[in-house]
Amino acid sequence: MRTIDEGRSTARDPGAAPRVRFDAIAVACAALLPVVGWWYLSGASASGASGGSGPDAQIWVRGVLALAYMYFAVISIVLTRIDIRTHRLPNAIVLPAYLVGGALLTIASAVSGDWSALLRAAIGMALMYGFYFALRLVRPGGMGGGDVKLAGVIGLFLAYLGWGALAVGVFAAFLLGGLFGMALILLRRADGKTAIPFGPWMLAGAWAGIFVGEAIASGYSRLLPPG
Repeated sequence: MRTIDEGRSTARDPGAAPRVRFDAIAVACAALLPVVGWWYLSGASASGASGGSGPDAQIWVRGVLALAYMYFAVISIVLTRIDIRTHRLPNAIVLPAYLVGGALLTIASAVSGDWSALLRAAIGMALMYGFYFALRLVRPGGMGGGDVKLAGVIGLFLAYLGWGALAVGVFAAFLLGGLFGMALILLRRADGKTAIPFGPWMLAGAWAGIFVGEAIASGYSRLLPPG
């Protein structure tokens, strides 16, 4: 969990994005973006907006969703690197994601006619923001303000795909972050007071939700007895 709030950064503008090594970011983007683009353009992802008036509409929907989630992939990589190095999630990157993500997902719903996905995304955004805000109130030193703002963005992108993606993404974030923290403690490289940035694990969990969340939720629901 975070113990350093971006509001207490030594930078002049706590909302500005610090300078980072863009060579590593470029390599990561080059590796992830083709995967994300293929995932949506090929139709491998069955989640998100559906419908539309025909094949042409489906192609446009897939294209817009590919653009939206490729954008989310880029900011995921940039924010992960910044948070690891500085324990900050800059407003200059996080806040515009609400506008960009919301606009692209709105276009996808307008083309497909599936407004329920957009409504679900708005609800998921509010739920995630509220959940992390509550965690920050309960334990102010354990969750940074940047985490709360990022949570809303993650909720927007995950809930658009489905409730399963959102649930798996949230669970995976805490699972991965907890396992990492335990590993550091066992290796005696950290203790209970060590500041560990949580943003990277929020984003790692989000991508788990994007790629396998709906499949896991569907498989789990089949295991439940009919009621």
